[in-house]
Amino acid sequence: MSIRSHYNIAFKGLSLGKHVFDYEIDGKFFAEFEGSVVDQGKVNVSLTLEKQSSLMIFWFDLKGTVQVQCDRCLEMYDQPIESKERIFVRFGEKEFADGDDLIWVSTNDYQLNVAQLIYEFICLAIPIKKVHPDDENGNTSCDPEMIEKLSKYIIREEDKSNPAWNDLKKLLDNE
Repeated sequence: MSIRSHYNIAFKGLSLGKHVFDYEIDGKFFAEFEGSVVDQGKVNVSLTLEKQSSLMIFWFDLKGTVQVQCDRCLEMYDQPIESKERIFVRFGEKEFADGDDLIWVSTNDYQLNVAQLIYEFICLAIPIKKVHPDDENGNTSCDPEMIEKLSKYIIREEDKSNPAWNDLKKLLDNE
């Protein structure tokens, strides 16, 4: 049995009103997604489902940490994430494109698997720029050896005034 089946919500038998589902996401969950951005993490997901007669509203509240690779030093570190998302689920025989926060399900369906939604919301909560947080003194907590290697290749302002660049700039002025 797949781990993803634990995220099936059987909505047909639920009464109208709000229902809460809690999930603890860990490495086993992320292993289900091939080529995942995240391999390890610990994220608590509180999912509130409000069932109405013609639609359902899902509120996802995510909070935890995921292990990601630092863009600066390439070491893995724990990135805190937090997100609140909302999805509308409508019933119908055919799909209509009404927006990114709307899912259409057949009137014959009795359950909805939310594993893919949870995974996507976790990935969207990860910042674009992933770097180790600074320590209490404001210094980087990246790998010092890698930072030292990178500092050798940083282009400084005085390096930009290379005379060869001045000759190339003259070519631009001739246009």
